[in-house]
Formats: sequence, C-alpha cells, structure tokens
Amino acid sequence: MKVLEDRIRQDGMILSNTVLKVDSFLNHQVDTELALAIGKELASIYADQPITKVLTIEASGIQFAMATGIALGVPFVYAKKKKAVTQSDKVYTAPVHSFTRGETYQVSVDQRYLGPNDRVLIVDDFLATGAALVGLVDIVRESGAQLVGVGCVIEKSFQEGRGLLEDKGVRVHSLARIASMKPGEVHFVHEENVVNEPQKETV
Repeated sequence: MKVLEDRIRQDGMILSNTVLKVDSFLNHQVDTELALAIGKELASIYADQPITKVLTIEASGIQFAMATGIALGVPFVYAKKKKAVTQSDKVYTAPVHSFTRGETYQVSVDQRYLGPNDRVLIVDDFLATGAALVGLVDIVRESGAQLVGVGCVIEKSFQEGRGLLEDKGVRVHSLARIASMKPGEVHFVHEENVVNEPQKETV
C-alpha cells in the first residue's frame, strides 16, 4: 500500500533497527482518512471470503478492525486484556506477551461474540514477534470458528511473526512489509515479489 509506505517514510520515527514509532498518525493520534483507507484495502484483499466477524486485540488494533468491519459490513470484536466486572465468566482466553510493555496478559473474548458459525478475519496494527496474533488465532480455534486469515497494517518482516503464523497454516497479508530499517532509512518488501509460486525445474 504505497500511501502507507510513503507515510511511514514521511512521519514514522525509526528509533533503532527494530523500533518504529508511528504514533503521530496510526496508534496514538490517528489519521482517520488513512485508517478508513486501510480498512477498505484489507476488506478488498479478503473479498473472496464470506467473513462474518473481524477480530483484534485492544487497544491499537481497534481502529483498523473497525474500519475493516465497516468496509465488509460486519461487526468487529476486540479481545480484552483485563477482565471487567461486567464481563461474563464464559470467555475464550489466551496468554499474550507484550514485548513493548514487558507484560503478559490473559486476553479474553466473550463466548457470545464468537462461535462455530463465524468466519473470522484477524486484524492488527503490527506484526513483529507474532505473540498477540498467535494468541488471537488460538482463541478463534478454541471458539470453533473458521479463521479466514490475518491482515496487518505494518509488518517487520525481519522478525519471526509471519513464520509462526504460517507454521499454523494461517494466511497472512500485511499492507507495508518492512525488510529492514535503521534511523533515517527504511526498506520495504513488496508483496508482488514474494508470491509463493512453485519453483520451475531447470534443465
């Protein structure tokens, strides 16, 4: 998604070879027009699938899950990191470790909002280590719902997250895939160059 890549180059702050700060337009202050465009793009990528729910984890994936849900015309659900007093005891849960916060959360989704009749698209802002997304995959499978795939806004392709998801048989698509970065410089992997096609035999 060129507009997203351009925005990362223009407004993203690369603090190290692994840390990218995009809080001026994606996950603290949100460019709402860009968020809606991201939702439309993710919806179009998975338009071949009859999706009934979009699932994310609080908090910074919510705006993109909502935008995708609007584009698809379906509800979105977010996994909660802390149990509220009003929450039912009938929940699906999974442990998720946050490397940015140095904490492990027991995330949960009320069983009323996810079940065997659902076809679920997981959406999140970042794919890096994959911990949060693996937790959401486990919740979807615990619920008996069918997982359609995972859509991410930004992927750090040099980290292990994609591999962990693909090892679980999950279809993954990210709108901006970062191959490498360092302060003042970022390089993207372009999806059209990484299609998994069978290798032809050479004579």
